[in-house]
Parts: sequence; C-alpha cells; structure tokens
Amino acid sequence: MKDKLDGIKCAALDIIERAENTSQLNDARVKYLGKSGEISLLMRDMATVPKEERPAMGKLVNELRAAVENALNAKTELISQLELDRRLKEEAIDVTMPAKGKRTGTLHPLTLITQELIEIFANMGFSVTEGPEIESDLFNFQLLNIPKDHPSRDMQDTFYVNDSILLRTQTSAMQARIMTQSKPPIRVVVPGKVYRSDDDASHSPIFNQFEGLAVDKHITMGDLQGCLQTFAQKIFSKDTKVRLRPSYFPFTEPSVEVDVTCSMCHGKGCRVCKGTGWVEILGAGIVNPAVFDACGIDSSVYSGFAFGFGIDRIAMIKYGIPNIKMLYENDMRFLKQFN
Repeated sequence: MKDKLDGIKCAALDIIERAENTSQLNDARVKYLGKSGEISLLMRDMATVPKEERPAMGKLVNELRAAVENALNAKTELISQLELDRRLKEEAIDVTMPAKGKRTGTLHPLTLITQELIEIFANMGFSVTEGPEIESDLFNFQLLNIPKDHPSRDMQDTFYVNDSILLRTQTSAMQARIMTQSKPPIRVVVPGKVYRSDDDASHSPIFNQFEGLAVDKHITMGDLQGCLQTFAQKIFSKDTKVRLRPSYFPFTEPSVEVDVTCSMCHGKGCRVCKGTGWVEILGAGIVNPAVFDACGIDSSVYSGFAFGFGIDRIAMIKYGIPNIKMLYENDMRFLKQFN
C-alpha cells in the first residue's frame, strides 16, 4: 500500500510541477483532492483496511493529502504572480503619452438651420413662437378654409388620434391660433415638427416646418416677395434670385410656389436642380379673406401674407444632403461634418 501511495504522490507532484496556468492547477486539484479524486477515494476505502492497520494507513494518506495540498498552494501562488506580472506588462500604460482628446459635440444641422432662420426673420421684425404638435381639426384645417369635405385634405395623409384630434400636418395651424388670439399688426414665425403619412428619399413621416405670417394694413404681394428675397439671400448667398409661380392653397389667395436659383450651380443647371437652374423651396401667398373672417379679423381693413417651408428641405439644399433620412439616422460620420 505504501508503494501505491508513493506512486500517487510522485504522479501528483509531477503534474503540479509541470502545470503552466491556473486552469491546469484546478484540473490537478480535482483529479487528486476532488470528491471523486484519487486521494479522496483512498479515504473512503479505509473501511476495507484491517482495523489494526488503519491508524498507520490513515497517517500515510493524510501526509499524502498534505503534501499535494502544499504543492498546489505553492504552485498556485507562483502562477498567480507570473500571470499578474504578465498582465502588468501587457496592460502597461505609458503615463508620459499625451491623453486621448475628447470629441466635443456640435449642434445638429436642423438646429443650425433653425437658429439661422430665426435670426434672419428676427432681424426683419418677426417674433418667434411655437405651438402644439397634437392639434385640433379646427385649427389645422377648418379655420384655414379647409372644411371636412374639402378636396385639398387629400393632399395631406394625416395621422388622426380621433375625428377631431390629429398630429398637425402643417405649422399653418398656428396662423389660425395666432389670429384668433392676437390683433394686428402681426409679424411672427413658427418653427416646429409636423407629421404626415409619407416616406421616401425626400419625405419623412416626421419633419420640420417653418411658418411665417404678417398681418397689417396695405400688405401686398410685393412685401411678400421682398421678404422672401431677403430670406433667400441670407440663407443661401447674396446672388440668389427668387421666382414666384402661381399655385393654389386654400388659406391664401392668390397663392404662389417659390423657387430660388440653385445653390449648387447658381442657376446654370445641374443634377440637383435637374438642369433647370431653379429649386422649389416653399409655398406662400396673400392670406385668404375667408381665413381672416373665420379668425375674427376684418378682411376689409387688414391684409397679410403667409409662407411655409420645410426646414429639412432647406438643410438638404444648403448642405447638399441627398436623402432626408440622413438627418434622422444619427450617423456620427455624417453629423461630425457640421462641427
């Protein structure tokens, strides 16, 4: 039996000595000291040893267990130190190296454009206000000369909450709110989000509009054109030209579509303007007298103009952005260009 114990001891110490990492040491601990390990089995077999030999046998087995445990503990400490030294060497930090610079944030391109637009119109005497994005059918449509059976409602795919509440399709709803709550003279711009069931490269279900309204005595189409000319030259370049084309909107009469000379080719013709030299940017017109009457303003005394455009579209034109979704994907490669 002593020879068997000596053989187990030699084999165990050899395995422990050759172990190169903590995992191999754990395997050796299980092999010899685990519940089913070789030394643990020897302890269980003590019942089969003659009674008079058990004390001597027990002493030898305990000495074997102690020798293996001591060897395991010593090698574990050695390997732990070696592994720590290796990690310290591999993960060493050169404190003399310059620190990594922190990338500072910047404003989103839509925020940049919105702030620039507000400054431009504030310098022309317009105040700034905002309105609710969950709007009533009354302000979004009816007071703007768009009754429930009006065909122009088909031009806007609307998100309805119920029959009378909706996600506003246009910042024009604020025209009605302002004119029912304020008396002329009125000069105000309204930036804000609007919602329509539309989704492609140039349209998004959620986008940003910028509304303008001026109401006073003797306002004409010439005032509108001058205002928009100043806006276009400030937001794009001083040589930008403005063109008005007849159009139709229920809340303005007469109504116009407004084009500007392409900011990419300056009117010469390119892929952005499809060779025409012009880019459509907004709709506008003289406030319809029916809207004045519905909002409680005397249309025989006052006149006014209104305009509205997509802030997203202005950003796309100014920065040459090909797809509106790039403004909402939060791709850092795109956004960091606006630092």
